[in-house]
Amino acid sequence: MRFAAAVTAGIIATQATGGGIDTTGQSVNFLFREGTVFEVGFGRVVPSISGQDAPLFGGSDTGNIGEAFSLPVVSFKHDFNDQLSFGIIVEKPFGAEVAYGPGSIAFAGTEASASVTSTTLLLRYKFNDRFSVYGGPRFQSAKADFLLSGAIYGPLSGYRANLAKDESIGYVVGAAFEIPEYFLRASLTYSSAIEHEFDTTEATLFGPVVSTVQTSIPQSLNFEFQTGIAPGTFVFGSARWVEWSKLRFEPPVLSALSPDPLVEFEDTVTYSLGIGRQFTDNWVGTLTLLYEPAENSRPVPLVPVDGFQGFVLGAIYMRDDFEFHANYAMTQFGDTTPFVNALGTTVSSFTGNTSQSFGVKLVQKF
Repeated sequence: MRFAAAVTAGIIATQATGGGIDTTGQSVNFLFREGTVFEVGFGRVVPSISGQDAPLFGGSDTGNIGEAFSLPVVSFKHDFNDQLSFGIIVEKPFGAEVAYGPGSIAFAGTEASASVTSTTLLLRYKFNDRFSVYGGPRFQSAKADFLLSGAIYGPLSGYRANLAKDESIGYVVGAAFEIPEYFLRASLTYSSAIEHEFDTTEATLFGPVVSTVQTSIPQSLNFEFQTGIAPGTFVFGSARWVEWSKLRFEPPVLSALSPDPLVEFEDTVTYSLGIGRQFTDNWVGTLTLLYEPAENSRPVPLVPVDGFQGFVLGAIYMRDDFEFHANYAMTQFGDTTPFVNALGTTVSSFTGNTSQSFGVKLVQKF
């Protein structure tokens, strides 16, 4: 069942903003393909996120604050022998782009841009056809820019922070159990937290303040499974836990003037469940359902969403040693009434927000 490997390794650009800024889910399914395989993919996430200011701030619409962003991914996998294989994947697992237009009195001009790129090197060792372990280093670079603007910030309006690009390293370890005759596989993958020290510049009325801000890109745990259920039919799914509560940016000037950090999240678990069906020798169709429960935490202006549900439609064309993948995803975010100031006044509300994602991938086997 060649298409089974193609299905689980082919989905990209589906997470949209899981856990706030999660974009790819950091799957390692590409490592389980047979032989030597090169993959290159591109995803485009187009969020539609808007809200309304409270009457205290005029009740105006914020307009769409979600900025579209791209998700390139490249991976390579090679078998050294029947037991030992190597894989490398380069991706942008976390990121967000937010910009408030002039329509919102409370947050007019507020902007945020965050980007994380990782390169993961993995070795997999098969004890037999049932059990294997894998692991390796993950090299990660991250950077971010923030601008706080609007009536809600009072004298802080116009505050800007630039977190310069920082590079650091973590690790990935995992294990898998397989029953090849049933195309069954279950894997558990742990990704360590990665500590960063950002050279940070805060713009103030008295000039720039330069400091070092420490934060942790959080640890995560992925459970992924797949199995054949009938000739030409295949099911797969995953559960992903991320310790988002450890991700905090607290520059010294902002921390001295405001009790709230720039970003603040709760830990999340994101679920997926899908089915793949081979219709002809060349064509495969997939449907994947996505769900992340709301945490009912107080969102911040830079990420005004809480949980989501959605689906991914996919098509795969296979011929000889070549594959072409195409995906479309729709995500519905949970409603929020965030931004409660020190007086306990609701500042705005965000309802009915969505995100669309598009992805393509080319795969060549050697």
